[in-house]
Amino acid sequence: MEIDKGLIGGSTVLMLLALLEERDFYGYEIIKELREKSENIFEFKEGTLYPVLHRMENAGLVKSYRKAAESGKERKYYSITAAGLKRFSDEKEQWKTFTLSVNKVIGGRSHAFA
Repeated sequence: MEIDKGLIGGSTVLMLLALLEERDFYGYEIIKELREKSENIFEFKEGTLYPVLHRMENAGLVKSYRKAAESGKERKYYSITAAGLKRFSDEKEQWKTFTLSVNKVIGGRSHAFA
């Protein structure tokens, strides 16, 4: 099933902050992790992901740093900041309220973060 890009776009920052709350990731790892956790629903391309990460960095939600991977190749990693943690908490609460309300309207019984 293909998900409307508008729905994905509205939740991208929330999903990225959720991943980065777990640990630091480099770009391709983020793409892979989103794909795996969503069971292939979220198929981000690098051209989609990196502009979002750059906007998040400019907003102070994440910071980046370079580090050599086990292979020796230097990668750019992203980590969540204190402001990012606050934003994640706020957005998660908004998402919970939103999904519960939508489910009430459409008659669903599943609730996010229940």
